Amino acid sequence: MHFAIDRGISSIIGPNGAGKTTLFNIFTGLYAADEGSVTFGDRSLLGLRPDQITALGICRTFQNIRLFANMTAIENVLVGMNSRISLRLWDVLARSPGFHRTESELAARAVRLLDRVGLQARANVVAHNLPYGDRRRLELARALASEPALLLLDEPTAGMTQGEASALMHLLRGLVADLGLAIILIEHNMRVVMEVSDRVTVLDHGEKIAEGPPREVQADARVIEAYLGKRGPGPRSRPRA
Repeated sequence: MHFAIDRGISSIIGPNGAGKTTLFNIFTGLYAADEGSVTFGDRSLLGLRPDQITALGICRTFQNIRLFANMTAIENVLVGMNSRISLRLWDVLARSPGFHRTESELAARAVRLLDRVGLQARANVVAHNLPYGDRRRLELARALASEPALLLLDEPTAGMTQGEASALMHLLRGLVADLGLAIILIEHNMRVVMEVSDRVTVLDHGEKIAEGPPREVQADARVIEAYLGKRGPGPRSRPRA
């Protein structure tokens, strides 16, 4: 399967078991590819550890929220900056001026990221006390803390109301416009997919069966048969199990 990534927002859809999350796991080094190649820019990702792939500029979120539940919002974001910190061990142990300067800069950046996702006022709230939608936003802020060029979001609107989902998609559009990010979504909310995506790829049993602009994919007979159902994608359609 050939899969190319451009700046903007791309979505991957398909029935349960189609291979969507497996694809993310291969991109990020959690799974090893059985064959073929995976490159980012001119760099092969095969054989790299997840932390090495993150350092190259690829970061992801998961279907199930994976925050540090007993840490505050700002502490969770600071953890996400780990791959971009270049302090020497001596600076850390001695609490040197360089350490304190870096610590201050990171804290200020974490506040800006929380502000970007609408959580600045909740910076010191412990993660498990945040409402569900805010935890989703915090997970996004933590991913942005690693300064990715490619952001992989696995069902980012799962469990959200339509209003919350629309607000999150507006936020993602702003990130693309302001930061030039490439974002790939795995998403089951078809209204979100059709409204926010520049490009949609459809998988079925590990094979790519369609790819293109949302409206074009929406009308593809193979997609209607394999994923959306005979009646096509109504505004609130959900995937079949």
